Formats: sequence, structure tokens, C-alpha cells
Amino acid sequence: MVDTKEILKEKLFAKIEPLQTRKKGAPLTDKKLDATLVKEIEQLTESLEAVNPTLSPLLYKPQLLDGAWQLNYSTAREIRTLDKLPYGFKVGKVYQVIDVGSQSFLNLAFVKHSLNLLSGYVKVTATFEIAKVDSSPLPDKRINVNFLERIISIKKIAGFNTPQFDPVKVVPARGPQGRIPSLDITYLDDTMRIGRGGDGSLFILSKVSAPIP
Repeated sequence: MVDTKEILKEKLFAKIEPLQTRKKGAPLTDKKLDATLVKEIEQLTESLEAVNPTLSPLLYKPQLLDGAWQLNYSTAREIRTLDKLPYGFKVGKVYQVIDVGSQSFLNLAFVKHSLNLLSGYVKVTATFEIAKVDSSPLPDKRINVNFLERIISIKKIAGFNTPQFDPVKVVPARGPQGRIPSLDITYLDDTMRIGRGGDGSLFILSKVSAPIP
């Protein structure tokens, strides 16, 4: 008998993958998709969350979080703004790389000029701590995030490597005003992760061996 969650995963990625491939791996957002498709993605996501095989992931299987994750789809404001970069720049693949042992992660977005004049990346580093919800004595699925630095690097100009501009700028990273940024891990297995931000935003990610531009 075919696993229900595997069927749901296949249906969800059948909606996402062809469109993400057209964008050369850049994450999809609800801002640029048809409202009907956005609703279908949300419904499939909720169905997957209902059959989550890893309940209380921070308690029982935190090791599944380790490694590199590619962002496939999000409704988060910070991801939606990547669709409108200035000066002809376009965002490419976006990753999150997690190290559970050090309770740290980084968000990595590759960026390229539409005329291939320049390419590089933006990286945000952060630490996290396991949140205790509703006075529960045990960890469950929520982490609180402390953003550290935003690093901007230029890897190539007109096809030439530019190590002198890697990085070109390092500034403190800012979290949202008035609240502690948090993330609930609502679905987790060996190849897929779904998260819900403290503002209700959705993140759908798939496990990869390593970040590739």
C-alpha cells in the first residue's frame, strides 16, 4: 500500500517543481502565482502537516534537520521581496544550511544580473534556541531565532572571479520589530521540511546534498 504522505508529497511537488524549474531554481511565492494554485498548495501542505511522521522533531529526531535545504516555496515577506530586486538583478536558488550541534544556521541566496554582468550571493547567519511552548517541560517543534550578520559577496564580474569582493559588505542582520522571530517545524522527514513562521508565513523546503548556484 502506498504511503499517504508520499502521495501528498508527489502531488505537492507536481505543482511546484515545473514552475520552479522555469525560474532556474528560484523559490516560488504566493505573490506571483494564480490564487487557485496558491490555495491548492496550501491545502496539500495542510494535508501533509496532518500526517507528519516526525511529531515533536526537536525532541525525537533533531538530527533530521542537519544539512542543506533548498527553499521551494514561501509566503514570507522577506522571500517575496526577492522577486523585485533592483538594477536588473534576479534571485536564484535559496538555501538554508542547519547545524544542530552548534544550534546555528545560515540563509543563502544566490543572485545574478540578468545580463550576466555580475553574480554573487547574500548570506544571513543566525543562531537558534529550542523554545518551550505553553510552559511545556519538553521541546516540541518551535525554535526562536537570533539573526547575527548579513553578508554580501560578489563572486564574478563580467565572468572574472573577484575574491577581493568576497565579502564586499558585512552588516548586522535585523530581526522583525516588536517580536522574537520563531519557526514551527510542522512537517519533517528525510527529504522534505515544512515550517510556519511566527507571522504565519509558510516555508516548503527539500533536502539537498549541498548548496549549488
